[in-house]
Amino acid sequence: MDVLDKIPLELDTDELLRKLHVAKGSLDAKEVQRLARSAVAVGRPKAIYEVSYIEERDYNTIKIDGVTFTSHVLRVNLDEVERVFPYIATCGGELDKLVSPADDFMLGFWLDTIKDMALVASRGYLSSYLERKYALGQMSRMSPGSGVEDLWPIQQQRELFSIFGNTEDLIGVTLTDSFLMVPNKSVSGILFPTEIRFETCQLCPRTGCSGRRAPYDASAVESYYREKD
Repeated sequence: MDVLDKIPLELDTDELLRKLHVAKGSLDAKEVQRLARSAVAVGRPKAIYEVSYIEERDYNTIKIDGVTFTSHVLRVNLDEVERVFPYIATCGGELDKLVSPADDFMLGFWLDTIKDMALVASRGYLSSYLERKYALGQMSRMSPGSGVEDLWPIQQQRELFSIFGNTEDLIGVTLTDSFLMVPNKSVSGILFPTEIRFETCQLCPRTGCSGRRAPYDASAVESYYREKD
């Protein structure tokens, strides 16, 4: 198990202002830039991963390092894979200290966007680190709760977190009773090598999703559930 807790946080303030629809040179822009400087000073994005091996496969389940996961799509995606990388990445809890509940809504919104950017930095650093260290090619990922409910139920967060032990001590991330993560800008899942890039969005028919990374593909859904003779 490796903990990556020295991930650099560099914020492009021009990009941040664009995301927030704040005009350069405005009073709001100065406040955003001040908040960004504070975030860079205290922010500590983090990630943790494990090098794991697949032990058993069934129609709807797959066992990884003694932990059984229930997801037919995950099992199909890992049919030709032996080594995978369970992970958790987070923006880091330090950023939450920059804004108090008594502060105005807009300040909280600005910080939330900064935390999004810190999470992107954490996840990007993790991917690049794994590619370099293990000489990996293209990788894809799946996360519990991503996409429609039956792809990989969010309740499986419990099993995923069990691989790492005390994640609060390791990277400051906890799991709530409803299987959400704190800090809220955290992600978890399994990274795996693949020749054809997979995105959960391909199997999710939800409309109006701002985080969509690929169009819905009904034929792909059918192919996942078509058993070989």
